[in-house]
Amino acid sequence: SHPRTPRRSGLGIALLEAMGAPPGLAPEPAKDDELARVHTRRYVETVRRFSEQPWLPGAMGIGLSDNPAFAGMHEAAAAVAGGSLAAMRAVLDGHVRHAHHPGGGLHHAMPDRAAGFCIYDDPAVAIAGARRAGLRVLYVDLDVHHGDGVQAMFIDDPGVLTVSFHESGRYLFPGTGSADEIGEGAAAGTVVNVPFPPDTGDEAWLAAVTSLLPELAAEFRPDLVVSQHGADSHLWDPLAHLRNTVTAMGAAARLVHDLAHEHAGGRWLATGGGGYDVYRVVPRSWSLVWLAAAHREIPAETPEAWRERWAAEAARHGQAPLPHTFEDPPTPTDPATARTIERTVEGVRSAVLPLLRTVAARG
Repeated sequence: SHPRTPRRSGLGIALLEAMGAPPGLAPEPAKDDELARVHTRRYVETVRRFSEQPWLPGAMGIGLSDNPAFAGMHEAAAAVAGGSLAAMRAVLDGHVRHAHHPGGGLHHAMPDRAAGFCIYDDPAVAIAGARRAGLRVLYVDLDVHHGDGVQAMFIDDPGVLTVSFHESGRYLFPGTGSADEIGEGAAAGTVVNVPFPPDTGDEAWLAAVTSLLPELAAEFRPDLVVSQHGADSHLWDPLAHLRNTVTAMGAAARLVHDLAHEHAGGRWLATGGGGYDVYRVVPRSWSLVWLAAAHREIPAETPEAWRERWAAEAARHGQAPLPHTFEDPPTPTDPATARTIERTVEGVRSAVLPLLRTVAARG
C-alpha cells in the first residue's frame, strides 16, 4: 500500500523491454565506503541495523510512514545506489555515452537521514564518483518534489551545478527549493531552483525548462550530465498538484540529451524518480527517457500486448484503461499563473547567471 510500490517496476520494465531495451548492466550493491562519500558512516550503520532488526524504534528518518523499516532494507537500497554507480562507471569508462537507470533517482535522502521514500541518495553517490574523476557535473532534477538531498550534498561544491524544477515547497514536500536558494560560499550560483505554483500545465512547465536550462549549461560547461526524471509532476499523479504530461517530460529528456552532446561529449546518466500513477504514467515516462537516449522516434502507440498483459491489474488498482499512446494531450496554464512562472524564471536568471559566470571563470 506504500505509494512507492514495487508494482511500478514490473510493468515499467516490461514496457522498456517491449521497446527493445533489455537490461544491460547488473548492479552490485554499493559498498559502505562508496555510500560514505555522501552519507555519514553512522547513518549507514543505522540503516544496516534496521535492515537486520526492522522492529526497532524509529531513528534518523527510518521507521516513519515515508520510510518504513523492512528486513533487507540496506541490501535493497545499496543495490539501487550500486545501479547508479555501475551506470556512472560505464559512462566514465567510455563503454556507453548514455546510461538509463529507471529504478534510481532517490534524491531526498540526506547525509544523515532517510526522507521522502529514499534511503540512500543514488544520484549523489553517482555524482560523487564523477567528482572523484575530476569532472564537472550538471545535475538536472525534473521531479515534482525539490531535489533537496542532492542539493544539500553539493551545496558548497562549485564543480556541481544542481538545477531543480519542482512544485513550490509552499504546497508540497519537502517544503524547500525556493528561488533564493542559490548555493554557498565559492559555490554561490551553482544551486538553481525553479518552483512552480499548483495547476501549472505542460506548456508553462516546459517553457521554463527550455528557456533556462540551455543558458545554465552554456555558462557552466559540464563534463557530464546526471538527470532525475520523476514522473510525479503528471496531471494524474495522486501526490502533487501540477498538470504536466508525459509529452512534456519526453521533450525535456530530449533537451537534456542534446545538452549532454553539446557540452559533455554525450556523457549522460539518466535516472528515474518519483511517480505514483503506477500503471498509466510511470512506464511511459521511463520509456520516453530511454527513447531519447536511444536516439529513437516516439512510436504512435504503446504495444497492444503490453496493454493486454497489465490491463486487469491496472483495473484492480483503479488506473485503467492503460493509455494507447505514448504521449498525452496538452494541458493549459492559466495566463496569470504563466506570467508568475515567467517572472520566477527571469528572477532566477538574473540572480544566478552572473554568479555562475564567476564560478566558471575560476574553473
